[in-house]
Amino acid sequence: MSTPLGDFIRAKRDSIQPASLGLPDRGRRRSPGLRRSDLATRAGISVEYLTRMEQGRDRNPSVAVMNALADALSLDPSERNHLRYLAKITGGECAAHARPAPPRRDVRPTVLKTLRLLEPGIAMVTNRLGDVLAHTSGYESVTSGTGLLDGDNPNLTRFVFTDSRARTFFADWDDIADEQAFDLWLGPSVENTEWLTAELAPLAGPDFTRRMNRHLVPQRGVLRLNHPSGCQLQLIRETLELPSDAQQLVVLLPADEETAQAVDQLRHRPQGRLRAIS
Repeated sequence: MSTPLGDFIRAKRDSIQPASLGLPDRGRRRSPGLRRSDLATRAGISVEYLTRMEQGRDRNPSVAVMNALADALSLDPSERNHLRYLAKITGGECAAHARPAPPRRDVRPTVLKTLRLLEPGIAMVTNRLGDVLAHTSGYESVTSGTGLLDGDNPNLTRFVFTDSRARTFFADWDDIADEQAFDLWLGPSVENTEWLTAELAPLAGPDFTRRMNRHLVPQRGVLRLNHPSGCQLQLIRETLELPSDAQQLVVLLPADEETAQAVDQLRHRPQGRLRAIS
């Protein structure tokens, strides 16, 4: 049985062309990327040990081995953090059998006060599973007409993967889909990731599962939106982590003057107010 750690190592190995590391081309092979033997040599471990990790038969690699693999795969800082995180949750998968409650949906009063101070700006409170827990009127104005905030428990991940309007709303839908899938791994526990996956996967189909399993660390560039009114928005995302709540405060800022003017026009349409969802 594979593990998230094994899936990530294998996905990164498959994505590396040997020539990029100065390795010779050894002719045609059944799968793309770096050979297991080449990676093992670069990391200073045996092929057998690497095989056990990729197949989920070794769940407790040492810190030294993780650092060696990170170097051998030429991981950037974000990918190294993800590798360490996956090693941590993979080692703990067998220890916990009780299924925890889903992540909290209430937002602390002081966080709500902070959100009010950001009015009429564009901001929301979310968690790694994509639940939109509270938002400003500005956030409502830029998402109006998309369906994202419809219903009592709006969820950005569910919207991205199951609502056809999301593919038009997000100009770079493919990148956003990768971001939402990746963030599920950063949820409060692997069990909570499975909790949402069990609900989402049957609706989202194999594309969602594929994105989850390839562990592509997103770059999170400028957010480009096609608003139903015809406005095209470019927004810079600033994120404040709320670790004690396993939540995030996300602020969206216009990236150019055209977006600032469009956002101002949207604000003057009939709009709601700060909404806390619990």
